[in-house]
Amino acid sequence: MLNESRVSQLVRTGSENYLRNAVLKDEARGGVCASAPLRIGILEISPPVFQAPMAGYTNFAFRELIRSFGGVGLVCTEMVHARGLLEQVDRGRGVPERLWGIPQEPRPLAVQLWDSDSGALASAAKWLIEKLNVSLIDLNFGCPSRQVTLRSGGGAILLREPRRIEQMVRRVVEACRPTPVSAKIRLGWNRQQITAPEVAQACEAGGAAAVTVHGRTADQGMGGRADWSRIAAIRRSVRNIVLIGNGDLLTAFDAVAALEKYPVDAVMIGRAALTRPWIFRQIGALLSGQALEPDPPASKQREILLQYFQKLLQVMELGSALVTMQRATCRFVLGRPGARAFRLAVSLARSVEELVEIIETQFPKDE
Repeated sequence: MLNESRVSQLVRTGSENYLRNAVLKDEARGGVCASAPLRIGILEISPPVFQAPMAGYTNFAFRELIRSFGGVGLVCTEMVHARGLLEQVDRGRGVPERLWGIPQEPRPLAVQLWDSDSGALASAAKWLIEKLNVSLIDLNFGCPSRQVTLRSGGGAILLREPRRIEQMVRRVVEACRPTPVSAKIRLGWNRQQITAPEVAQACEAGGAAAVTVHGRTADQGMGGRADWSRIAAIRRSVRNIVLIGNGDLLTAFDAVAALEKYPVDAVMIGRAALTRPWIFRQIGALLSGQALEPDPPASKQREILLQYFQKLLQVMELGSALVTMQRATCRFVLGRPGARAFRLAVSLARSVEELVEIIETQFPKDE
């Protein structure tokens, strides 16, 4: 495997060629980080690369797209409000849009729940397991949104109360056995309140099988840089729980370097998958000692986007599909040459037909 000094050189220089050569040299030893499947409770997950839940993006069509490329160990829904789910079910309105497609999806599959009420979390989690046969329940203690935190008392604001988190986790674990429960957290509510070590201990004490740590505080939002040294430090605070690192893994090389340099059991990919959904396949190739596949050409990327849109239209109403596709398209082309004018045109589209025409005729070309 790549040792720490070699990965440090990679991180310091940002040299993709350096890591590519190192990966190829290690191929005879089974690839980078070659190991048995990761165990999270009764689940076996391979490779140790997870797709992050992202509100407004990780819908059924997106998860299908990610799976089609391969290389992802576990996919997850958008976060779902526990009391909202229970109320909708009680009123006979079916499942929320964020849970569409789950019955026919391959497993393993995680559903992320958020709430400030432990009873609601436990009841919603139990319903998801019994009715939809989900593989893992993930509890959100990391969302920094004001709507979730300050107005509803959920998400990252709970990081200020590790003991309460322990009680919430324990109640959900008891309702879900033997299905594993995990938690997603941040470093703390703000930079003066770094509570992630205590919260990770609380999650473990409550019976969680895994904890994902995003390397920013809630008040940072997505600003600044993820602090992976603080993620790594959490390993000293927990014994048996699976530790998953998340934040600023923008390329396949970033993901492999994180697995090699830091004492994490897995990595979680978020925003990078919105612009390069094939990143999981690239990571999987590096982890198995294969050469890195280049990004698809612009013509293929345009085709991928249109195929994703067709899937959305199968599961969403036209209005919802249009808004979702506009958001996804603007994120998909982020950083590409000519993306600014294209994104403006996309945002001004007023119909599905108009949006499709814009994608077909104005999609940014290769340099």
